Parts: sequence; C-alpha cells; structure tokens
Amino acid sequence: MDTKMFCYQCQEAAGGRGCTQAGVCGKSADVARWQDLLVYVTKGLAAAAQAMRREGKEVPNWVGRAITLNLFTTITNANFDRQTIEGRIRTTLDGKKELLARLETTRDLPEAALWDGVGDWEAKAREVGVLATKDEDVRSLRELITYGLKGLSAYTKHANRLLRDDPELEAFLQRALASTLDDSLTAEQLVELTLETGRYGVAAMALLDRAHTEAYGAPEISRVNIGAGRRPGILVSGHDLRDLEMLLEQTRDAGIDVYTHSEMLPAHYYPGLKKYPHLAGNYGNAWWKQPEEFESFGGPILMTTNCIVPPRDSYKDRLYTTGAAGYPGCTHIAEGPDGNKDFSPLIEQAKHCAPPRAIEHGQIVGGFAHAQVLALADKIVDAVQSGAIRAFVVMAGCDGRARSREYYTEFARALPADTVILTAGCAKYRYNKLELGEIGGIPRVLDAGQCNDSYSLAVIALKLKEAFGLKDVNELPIVYNIAWYEQKAVIVLLALLSLGVKNIHLGPTLPAFLSPRMASVLTERFGIAGIGTVEKDLELFFGQQA
Repeated sequence: MDTKMFCYQCQEAAGGRGCTQAGVCGKSADVARWQDLLVYVTKGLAAAAQAMRREGKEVPNWVGRAITLNLFTTITNANFDRQTIEGRIRTTLDGKKELLARLETTRDLPEAALWDGVGDWEAKAREVGVLATKDEDVRSLRELITYGLKGLSAYTKHANRLLRDDPELEAFLQRALASTLDDSLTAEQLVELTLETGRYGVAAMALLDRAHTEAYGAPEISRVNIGAGRRPGILVSGHDLRDLEMLLEQTRDAGIDVYTHSEMLPAHYYPGLKKYPHLAGNYGNAWWKQPEEFESFGGPILMTTNCIVPPRDSYKDRLYTTGAAGYPGCTHIAEGPDGNKDFSPLIEQAKHCAPPRAIEHGQIVGGFAHAQVLALADKIVDAVQSGAIRAFVVMAGCDGRARSREYYTEFARALPADTVILTAGCAKYRYNKLELGEIGGIPRVLDAGQCNDSYSLAVIALKLKEAFGLKDVNELPIVYNIAWYEQKAVIVLLALLSLGVKNIHLGPTLPAFLSPRMASVLTERFGIAGIGTVEKDLELFFGQQA
C-alpha cells in the first residue's frame, strides 16, 4: 500500500479505515509523520521514567508535564504546525538524555528510550508509526490505550493550568504509555490495561472537576445569549477556562466584548466567569462550522486547545493559538514563566474591528452539572417513580462534519416526550436548540458542560443508582447513545466501561482502530454496539417507532 502517512485516531478516518495521503482533519502527511515521531519519543521518555522508578529514583516533575503536553499536542485538530512539533521532539530528546544519564543501567530499555535523535528523522518517523506493530489485535489495543492516554492528558493538562496535580495519575500515565512498547504483554493483559486506563480517566476527570469548581464555583443553571452586541468582540474557542479568565481580566475596561464558541459555552455556567459583564454570550455552534462562523464574527479568535479547522485566508490573520494548539502562519500566544499570557495583540486588533454580525438570536439554557442535577434528585426520583420520566438518554460526546450525524438531531427530536437527554460535549449542538420542552419543570435537555465535564454524567448515574437503592448502575432507566469524534471521547468511553456501564451505543461509526476481534471482545464483554436508523434504535431502546 502506497501511503504517505497512516492515521485512524478519529471518527473521520478516510473510508472508515485510515488516512493515508493527508488527514481528513486537514493535517499534511509530513505533520502526521512528525506527530508519530513525537508520540514515539514521548513513549521513550515514559520508559526512561519507569526505569528510574524501578531503580528507586525520583522522577523529575517536568516529565509529567512534558508527556501531557506532547500527547495533547497530537490530539486531532490541535496542532498543525510542524515547526512546533519538531521543537517538542527536540525538547523531549534532551529531557530523555538527562534521565538516561541518571540510570545505573539502560540494558533492558526499549529502543524508543534509547533513540538519541541521530540520523534521518523522516525515515525514523515512517518506521515508528501506527503500523509498526504488525499484529492487528495488539496494535488495536495499543492504539486504544494510547488514544485513551491522549484524552487523559488533555484533562490533566487543563487541571495543571489551574495548579492541580495528581502524582499517582502522572505515574500511571507514564507506566501505561511505556507498556505500549512492551512486546511481552498479551492481548488479555492489554485489555486489563485498557480498563485501568479508564479508571484513571475517572480520576483525571474528577481532578479537573475539582480544579474548575474550586477556581470558578459550581456551575449554575444559566441562560446564555446567542446573539451579538454592538461592541467589537473577541471569540474564544477550544476548552481552556484559565485562558478565558486571563483574557476577561485583560479586557475589563477595553470596550470589548468576549464571546465563547463551541466547547467554551459552559464558561457561562460558572459564577467566577459569568461575573464579568463583558462575557457577552456564545457565538456559533460546534467546531466544524468555524469557516463560516469565524468569517462572520469579524474580530480576533483565540483557539485555546484542539478543534481547529484549517482557517480561510480571509480570517487567518485574526486567528490566534495558545497552549497545545498551533497552526502555521497564525500568531501563537506563549505562556510566560509565571504561567500568565499576554493577550494584548488580540485586544489591540479587536479595537479596530467591526462588531460581530449576529447569526442567531435568543438564549439557550445549561449548567446542569452534577451539583445542580443532584439538587433536583428528589424531584427526579419522584418523576421517575410516577412515570412522568420514563428514561434518561445520555447523548454526550462530539459533533463532526459527516452528514450521518444528522441522525442525532432526528433521534433527539423523535424521542418519546417522557424522556430526558443528559449531555456534555459539543454533540449537544445537534439538539440543544430544539424546542423539546420540559417535564414537570425539568428541561428535556440537561447540559452538563464540556466534554471535560463528562464526569458529571458518571456522578449523576452513580448517585441515581444510590437514590433508587439499586445494586447495579445498569439497572437504571438510562440509555447510552453517544457520538464520538476524537481521543477525549475515547477516555470518556473507557471511563464508563471501568465504572461497569454496559450496552453503550457508539456512533456514527465504530472506531477504525478496533480490529474485528477487539470489536468483538468489547461487544461480548461490555455490550458495545453501533447505531442503526432512528426508527430501529427507538424500537430497540423503547419498543416503539418514531
């Protein structure tokens, strides 16, 4: 097979098999190969750190931060800048050399830990990519674990921004990443490591949940404006609330409004962020509509994390990146030694831009994180016991460009009137503006927040199990019909599996990185399944047709 690259980590993998010439996401083949090389040297750094632990030596704190940043950098739609990725490779090689110098012996280390960067990087990148693991099933599990660790790293990195760390979590990440280099592990051992990754995924989401609520307060039920004001604006996309907070502080008296986009919508639910009067509203929809929405916004856009769509030339000079995000030709706002960032270039540019052009009007309601939903627990239990609520439908996850994702809009619209949707992530944009009504004052779409806030859905399920006096979470009247796109959805899936949740339906397609045998294992052990038509799935879940 004549391939310039091979990548199948996201749902849009070409042909449902993998991108081989260029990424559907927009990354070039050389960027894809450089990302493969960055993952390889990061695994080598993790293996060197594990060797230090075996010798009873303390692993430097910078190692954990470097690994989480590297993995976050390689998440789908995060960084398209080869120069930045090359810089991360060089920094990682230098750091690994420092660890190797402290070891008493390097005899049993894998090649990834020993590679010093000497030689042809292009050839090395082609050699160490996904297809380097020849056994299809072992490759499938190694990639499933790696993608889960990428998602886990994203959550950990956000918590780190708010000065929250978990040494045990970082140690696991390093151990698990190093294990993907271990040829002695059997498929069954890798399955168990996959579930362990899910358990630590729960810990990472809990860490981030605490970091967010301690910094900004518990999310509150809130109405968010989706129109546009008369002042110039800055649009913030991605996921990083700390970046948004710093920007809000720096624009306090600048005569500029700040708007959220896509996964930043839940910022409006936090008391510590909604207190800023110039946090004007949410502009636009899910990440993939960026070309049209960034065009009409008219002002600077700050991409804080992943979910970049390659920009049009017409607004490329208004697109700024920061953190793990990057795009060639766009200005990158770096973090200073003190952890702060200077957003004055955006602010100055915004002052000379026209106000955003309204593309919608009205309000949407959100803020149903676990604290708010559990405050309604008695009301919810009564509604279920009285029959007013027949079931909850978890429709969390990601949105994407594929036309097949219209299924989720039609499914939500066709759901029985006595069901309530629990959601988190940008999948909500498929149905959060539908007029679905309420049940006894409870909205039929309960938005817990970002994909980062999927922890809330797990907490809600476990607390409802307790409230109903059930022994098994699978006895709850909950249906799981989850959309996925990238690696943060992978760790959410693994987290749910680690909590014992079964019969999750995943779409619009099952991951290309699951080999037939591994897909069968997940089906048999956990009841994982794909989606069908709206009509067939309604009959499956509720015994009725649309």
